[in-house]
Amino acid sequence: MLGKLLIRYLKPYRWLLAAVLVFQFASALASLYLPSLNADIINKGVAAGDTGYIWSTGVFMLAISLGQIVSSIIATYFAAKAAMQAGRDIRDSVFERVSAFSEREVSTFGPGSLITRNTNDVTQVQMLAMVGATMLVSAPLLAIGGIIMALRQNVGLSWLIAVSVSALLILAGLIIGQMVPLFRSYQKKMDAVNRVMREQLTGIRVVRAFVREPIETERFRAANTDIMVVGRKVGSLFVLLFPLVMLVLNVTVVGVIWFGGIEVDAGNVEIGTLFAFMQYVMQILMGVLMASFMTIMIPRAAVSAERIGEVLANDTSLARPTDAVTSFPTPGKVEFRDAAFTYPGAEHAVLKGISFTAEPGETVAIVGSTGAGKTTLVSLLPRLFDVTGGAALVGGIDVRQADLDLLWNSIGLVPQRPFLFSGTVASNLRFGRESATDDELWSALEIAQGRDFVEEMDGRLDARIAQGGTNVSGGQRQRLAIARAIVHNPDILIFDDSFSALDLTTDARLRQALWRELPRVTKIVVAQRVSTITDADRIVVLDDGGMVGIGTHEELLVSSETYREIVESQLGVEASA
Repeated sequence: MLGKLLIRYLKPYRWLLAAVLVFQFASALASLYLPSLNADIINKGVAAGDTGYIWSTGVFMLAISLGQIVSSIIATYFAAKAAMQAGRDIRDSVFERVSAFSEREVSTFGPGSLITRNTNDVTQVQMLAMVGATMLVSAPLLAIGGIIMALRQNVGLSWLIAVSVSALLILAGLIIGQMVPLFRSYQKKMDAVNRVMREQLTGIRVVRAFVREPIETERFRAANTDIMVVGRKVGSLFVLLFPLVMLVLNVTVVGVIWFGGIEVDAGNVEIGTLFAFMQYVMQILMGVLMASFMTIMIPRAAVSAERIGEVLANDTSLARPTDAVTSFPTPGKVEFRDAAFTYPGAEHAVLKGISFTAEPGETVAIVGSTGAGKTTLVSLLPRLFDVTGGAALVGGIDVRQADLDLLWNSIGLVPQRPFLFSGTVASNLRFGRESATDDELWSALEIAQGRDFVEEMDGRLDARIAQGGTNVSGGQRQRLAIARAIVHNPDILIFDDSFSALDLTTDARLRQALWRELPRVTKIVVAQRVSTITDADRIVVLDDGGMVGIGTHEELLVSSETYREIVESQLGVEASA
C-alpha cells in the first residue's frame, strides 16, 4: 500500500524527483572523490614537501566541497517541495472521500480516527517521501561506492568492512523488527486520544452539568498514558539504536587505525592511503546507517499508508447512479414505499414497512416515542442512509436514481442538533445558497423568528459566530439553522425536532410564518411536542420502527391508541377527548 500511495501521488512531481536524483548523485560522487584527493595531498604533497601541489589540490577540493554543498541544498529543496505537494494531494483526496461518506462510513471509522488519518498519518508518509527522496541515491552510492573505493586503496583491510557492516545490519534489523508492531499500536492509541479529546470538547456542557470533570480527566489520563507507554518503548529502541551504531563506528575506526598502523609500520601502506581508507569506511557505515534510518521510517509510514488506503479504498454506500435522473416530474412530492432500514450489524430493523405520501405543499408530521425511528426515516430522503428494503422517493423518483446534486438542492434539512460554522451570521446563512442577497437573508430570518436577536447583535449580519454556534443560545442556534434551510430555497423542508428549544409562543409564530410564506414547499416535521403538529395535513405515528397510524390530529385521536397516549401524556386527558 505504501508503494502504491507514493507512486500515485508523487507521479505528478516526477520532474522534481528527477532533479533530486541528479543533484544527489553529484553530491555523492563528490563525497567519494574527496578522500582520494586527501590521500594524494598526504602521499604526494606532504611527503615530498611539494607546497604547490598541496595548494592546487586543496583549492580543487574546496571547489568540490562547495559544489557538494550546493547540490545537497538544491536536492533537499526539490525533495521537500515534491513531498509537501504530494502530502497536500493526499489530504485533498482523503477529505474528498470522507466528504462523500454517508453516516454509515463515518460511524464505522469514527470522526477521531478520520482526523488522525488525514493529519498525523499523512505527515508520516510525507516525511518518508522527503527523506527517501534525499537518501535514495546517496545511501547506496556511499555504501557501494565506498566499498569499491576502499578496496582500491587497500584490499588487506577489507575484512573490517565486512565485519562492521554485518554487525550494523544485524543490530538495525533486530531493533526495527520490534518497532513495526509498536508503530501500529501507537497510531491506534493516538486515535483513542483524539476520540476522547473530541468527545470531551463537544460535550463540555454535559461534563460540567453532571460534575464529571474528575472522571473525564481520569479517562483522558488513561488514554494519554497508553500512548505514552507505547511512545516510551519506541523511544527506548531509538535510544538503544544510535549508541550501538556509534559503538560499531568507533570500534571500526579503532580497528582501522590499529591494523592499518601495523601495515604502515611494515611499509605496506602509506599514511595517506590509511586515512583515505578510514574515510571510506566511515562513508560506507554512514550509507548503511542512512539506509537503516530509512527502514526505521518505513514501518511507521507503512502503517499510516495502510490506514490512509483504508479510507481511500472505502467506497461510500451513497454511490452516484450511472444514469442519474436530472429532473423531478413532481417537485416537492415525498413518498415512502414499504421502506425499511437496518443498521450494519444490527439484529433487528430500525424501520420496516413504512408507506405514505406527502404531496407538494403539504405538511406531514412524524411522531413517536424515543427510538421509534423518526430521525432515521427522514434521513433516508437526503440519502444520509440508503434504504435496505423498499424505496424512498422524492419528486416521483427513487432517491437512489436521482442526481445527488439535484436531490440535495431540492431538500432543506434542519438536523436534530443544529450546527453552525465559525464565521458570521451571513456566512452561515449563505451555506444554504451562496448567491443569496442580504434582503433574502433578512426575509429568511424573519420567517425563522430570528430577525430581532440578529438585529441586536454587534454587526448584525456580520456578527461573529463561534465554531458550533457556542456563542449563541440553543434557541437562537435552531432559528439560524432554520433560516439557513429557508435560504436554500428547496422544494422540501425537513425539520428534525427543530422546534424543541423554542418556547411555545415563538414555536407558534414560526410555524404560522412557514405555512404562510412557503405554501408550496413540502414540510416534513419530526416533533416531540404534539402542539407543534396538530395543524399538520397528516400525522404519521411510528412505534418500534413500524407505522401504527396515519391521519389528521382528530382522526388519530379516534383511531390510534399510541397517538392518543402521546397526546394524553403531554396535553392531558381533556385534550384527547
